[in-house]
Amino acid sequence: MRVLLIGANGYLGRFVADRLLADPAVQLTALGRGDDADVRFDLATGSPGALTRFLDAVHPGVVVNCAGTTRGGARELTRHNTVAVATVCEALRRSGCGARLVQIGCGSEYGPSQPGSSTAEDAVPRPGGPYGVSKLAATELVLGSGLDAVVLRVFSPVGPGTPAGSPLGRLAEAMRRAMQSGDAELKLGGLGAQRDFVDVRDVARAVHAASLSAAQGVINIGSGRAVRLRDAAGILARVAGYGGALNELDGPPHSHAPHAALHATSHPAPTLRATIGHPRQDSDHHPGTAPVAFPYPDGCGSWQQADVRTARDRLGWRPRINLEESLADIWMEAACRI
Repeated sequence: MRVLLIGANGYLGRFVADRLLADPAVQLTALGRGDDADVRFDLATGSPGALTRFLDAVHPGVVVNCAGTTRGGARELTRHNTVAVATVCEALRRSGCGARLVQIGCGSEYGPSQPGSSTAEDAVPRPGGPYGVSKLAATELVLGSGLDAVVLRVFSPVGPGTPAGSPLGRLAEAMRRAMQSGDAELKLGGLGAQRDFVDVRDVARAVHAASLSAAQGVINIGSGRAVRLRDAAGILARVAGYGGALNELDGPPHSHAPHAALHATSHPAPTLRATIGHPRQDSDHHPGTAPVAFPYPDGCGSWQQADVRTARDRLGWRPRINLEESLADIWMEAACRI
């Protein structure tokens, strides 16, 4: 099976490439903007006609699209996440290759959900920010294209390679700095959100399974379990061996409450403050004051948990890697910077 992978150098794309290359039945061709791609092509600016000519020459049986961006303004997000997918769909319609499309969507397309609930694929999407809007528009383009296509809505991917600017990447970096400087207390903001974290290697397994399946439509990819970010911070401290106190800036009003301090310490020492969500950049913010965190930056409010039964039933896929292992890998990469 010949697979064309778009976005092979991205966070998800690298692990998808590794997974596909491990299958001896797969012949992989990588298309992207980087010099190390087999073919250089920018979906955001390239024409459908040029991509069609390439598809006709390579004749893939499956096209996997991992390309996109999570950062930038609405115009940039639309260009890289929506217009790029329109180019892929139009090129596939024009091409004679008849390839199946596996599109990587995201849980942000759903927007906020009711705490305690699991979001299934039939939920009405109400994205809470421009990133989710741009990804939902891409999903609608794929579903309306008439192609043999499936969209994998990936919830909160974690594990090795987690971007340093992501909430968990920022948490690991804050902990690394605290350990490097010997701080006995780490004050963290933005820990109240609960998210469905799924290891990036499990995501790659789902992409592989979707490439081989006949499933169409939208399929959620997650762990099926929401975890509070403050609990993830506690796990990370344990795997890192950090013995200081983890105190929440935006926690309960009484600082002596048991769950306000994730790990208590009696050693007075300098305090390192870090904001895990979007830091507020107020003009009157002064050094030494506690930063205030905006909500978790995906526009999904305080809670998100995937219903992953469709992935189990239609792809034969289940997550295998637990959050502690994912966080240990994030920490190993952060620790290398000490």
